Amino acid sequence: MTNWLPDLTTGAGPLYQRLADSVEAGIDQGVIGAGTKLPPQRDLAYDIGTTVGTVGRAYQLLRERGLVSGEVGRGTFVLGQRADGARPDLLAPDVSGESTRHIEAPRGKLRFDSMAAPDIGQGAIVADVLSRTAQDHPHEISSYTWDFPGRWYEAGARWLSRNSFRPNADSIVATIGTHAAVMAAIAALTTPGDYIAFEHLTYSQISRSAGLIGRRIALVASDDDGIDPQDFERVCAQKHPKMMFLMPTVQNPTLVTLSAARREAIARAAREYNVVLIEDDLYGHLTDDPTPLLAEFAPERTIVAGGLSKSVAAGVRGGWLSCPPAYRHRIRVAHKMMTGGMPFLLAELNARLVLSGQAGEIRKRSIAEINARIAIVRETLAGFAFKSHDKVPFVWLTLPDPWLSGTFKNACLEQGVLIKDEDEFKAGRSEQVFHGVRFGISHPRQRSDVADGVAVIRRLLDEGRAGYDSFS
Repeated sequence: MTNWLPDLTTGAGPLYQRLADSVEAGIDQGVIGAGTKLPPQRDLAYDIGTTVGTVGRAYQLLRERGLVSGEVGRGTFVLGQRADGARPDLLAPDVSGESTRHIEAPRGKLRFDSMAAPDIGQGAIVADVLSRTAQDHPHEISSYTWDFPGRWYEAGARWLSRNSFRPNADSIVATIGTHAAVMAAIAALTTPGDYIAFEHLTYSQISRSAGLIGRRIALVASDDDGIDPQDFERVCAQKHPKMMFLMPTVQNPTLVTLSAARREAIARAAREYNVVLIEDDLYGHLTDDPTPLLAEFAPERTIVAGGLSKSVAAGVRGGWLSCPPAYRHRIRVAHKMMTGGMPFLLAELNARLVLSGQAGEIRKRSIAEINARIAIVRETLAGFAFKSHDKVPFVWLTLPDPWLSGTFKNACLEQGVLIKDEDEFKAGRSEQVFHGVRFGISHPRQRSDVADGVAVIRRLLDEGRAGYDSFS
């Protein structure tokens, strides 16, 4: 390529970073096409009046961003144009971010791929509260929701409170579940093209949803202790994400809980690079973990999201978020625009469940049932490597040789058990291999069904690949 020169008059940061950003912008805009050879480092350094080392650092940064490849003796080539620069076939299915989960369980299969609150009889309680709500508010139910009573926010503040974190009611946004809460925050506080940081393995429905509205994904490395703060700093310096989504307490799917020291380091890096943090505390509310919430380390930039799905009832779609006051109005508007608005019946139901104390009682009974089911798992899978928590309704199983994650999932399916392989949790295209699967124990109606399903998993682990073949 001979006619292109980077625009270094805009942007922030050192020259090598601005150079890399300019090349990336050219790729995004289609000015630099796939397969294009970038100028030799020495030539470009001469043209823009800098050193060869500066250009070399810029090209290395582009390689780390996955935009170019370099071959000794041949040069540096653009790997491909951004997908949003192409014209997709709107009639063709897009499977690039498609979930591997079955929307409807095949007949006769045990659903170990869901983690809603276990059925402990809460349906009768919900029915009673719904009936009284309909009697007390017939007009509000017949119309759209125009007024948001203070009790809805008080309920959210009470439910999100944990350890020393005590949000004020005026920081709360009532939402249709935790997922909608997170997506409203993303839509309100970022713009198409912005990067959002995720762990390689996480609740990937958020990253996929973010991709659907034009946000880009930046992956942050983790180890056995959770997110690596140093790698988070590296990603911040290279890709400048506007936001990071994370689950510091009982991460899904790995069950890792971040230490206070790592939370403090992440908060410090987020403050330095002006990154908004979304703390999904959905599973934290099932635990008695005393570690301070991330929001306690960076209250001015942390949004805490939570709801009722894992501990009370997923079908009531109860969710709230707490955010810095400057964000609240924007997020409320974004939530309304993305969901169509908060239905009065659900918002009032969830507020009554929380403020009456019934949600807390259901949570206690749910935890007791989860604990009994986890005990079945621990006894049945003794001797194999897995992570579990007394109060959390899923297990992260590390597969022994020679099992692969996808193959093991298929073997379980053929034996009548639906689980999730590791690809289901990858926030983006990751070369990391974890050889793990996650299965939940809350959906089956009876503990005996849990025992039957875990027995299938144990049998497959004992037999190894010799006991399974797809015969296709």
